[in-house]
Amino acid sequence: MTVNVSSTFCSRGALVRLVAGMFLVAVGLLVVFEAPTHLLWMVELGVTEWGYWLVPVALLCAGWPCRDRWPAGADRRRRRRWVGPLGRLLAFIGALLFLSPLVWAWGVAERLDRGLVAAFPVDQDSSAEAVPLFAWRSPVPLVHLFPGMTERSIERRTLVYATPGGEPLELDLYRAAHHSPPAPLVLVVHGGSWQGGDRGQLSDLNRHLASRGYVVAAVSYRFAPRWPFPAARDDVRAALAYLKVHAGELGLDPHRVVLLGRSAGGQLALLVAYTAGDTAIRGAISFYAPADLRYSYEHPGNPLVLDSRAVLTAYLGGSPAQRPETYDEASPLNFVGAETPPTLLIHGERDELVRPIQSERLAGRLRQTGRPVFFLRFPWATHGCDVNFGGPCGQLSAHAVERFLAAVTQ
Repeated sequence: MTVNVSSTFCSRGALVRLVAGMFLVAVGLLVVFEAPTHLLWMVELGVTEWGYWLVPVALLCAGWPCRDRWPAGADRRRRRRWVGPLGRLLAFIGALLFLSPLVWAWGVAERLDRGLVAAFPVDQDSSAEAVPLFAWRSPVPLVHLFPGMTERSIERRTLVYATPGGEPLELDLYRAAHHSPPAPLVLVVHGGSWQGGDRGQLSDLNRHLASRGYVVAAVSYRFAPRWPFPAARDDVRAALAYLKVHAGELGLDPHRVVLLGRSAGGQLALLVAYTAGDTAIRGAISFYAPADLRYSYEHPGNPLVLDSRAVLTAYLGGSPAQRPETYDEASPLNFVGAETPPTLLIHGERDELVRPIQSERLAGRLRQTGRPVFFLRFPWATHGCDVNFGGPCGQLSAHAVERFLAAVTQ
């Protein structure tokens, strides 16, 4: 009896291709459908912001040269010739799903600069000190989708800015090795549901902005539930006061300040910017932050992804029924007024942790009040989408942040 090794290999390869194609499609569907659990949200984040790495894998699976032949003596039940073509089709569909965030990103990029210029006009010749507009010619250059784009010649210092209750609070100060003071200050507040995280999170943007001529201060703050609101807000205020007092020795301009925060840190950045009454605060940047905490409690998301009511209760010391004034005091939406600084809002439309309606409602309130605002929406993106600095969300958001800073700090 003669065995056709090539046919046997290809028959098994067809089954492997089918299984691989099914797996690729199942994972790729997280680009389209919401994640039902916290673990799958993390997978979704990887697929939407790093999925382009899997496109060659899926195409290789779809285009493997094996002809999917079956042994000549196989009976009809074993000669399932549809297995190979179906596997190819599924692998190709997986490739399309992994590629779709980049397609969406290029669509957003086409409109991005026009929207930013309309919201925040820039006179490039008005100030010799103005930071150049862009580090990159295109919002999503392909070369930056892969590692190796982070700037290296950046100095970082760690400073203690306050000691509430004897507990030292630190900040990391980033600036270019050869920067020209005084430079605008960007104060960055990290996320973590007000209960965790650290100031070293997502530091690529800090380094990039420092390389562009800004001084960037990434701050730590006290966590709930041990330190409920307003402890974290007061810490951000204390960090800002410290930086302004020591502006001369740190090489920063105390009259040109922008606050930037992500998630819970975005709520703190917006709140401090909107309530400080400080003309030195030129703008606020919020990445996927809750702006109305009462609304967040009343409209919770999937508790299997994030138990938002438990998070808010720990941060604010109770429910809205128990602490209504605290919820109102902690909500940036309630403090929009005639003097509110210009605002850049960045949010993914697929965000399961903090729904994009939070940024939608804040943008609407700002427009009603006549304050400058730009709402950058990412159709494919979920919470934390800028975690990959070189990915579609990371590049577009960095482009928008740089454009915004150039406009408001000139």
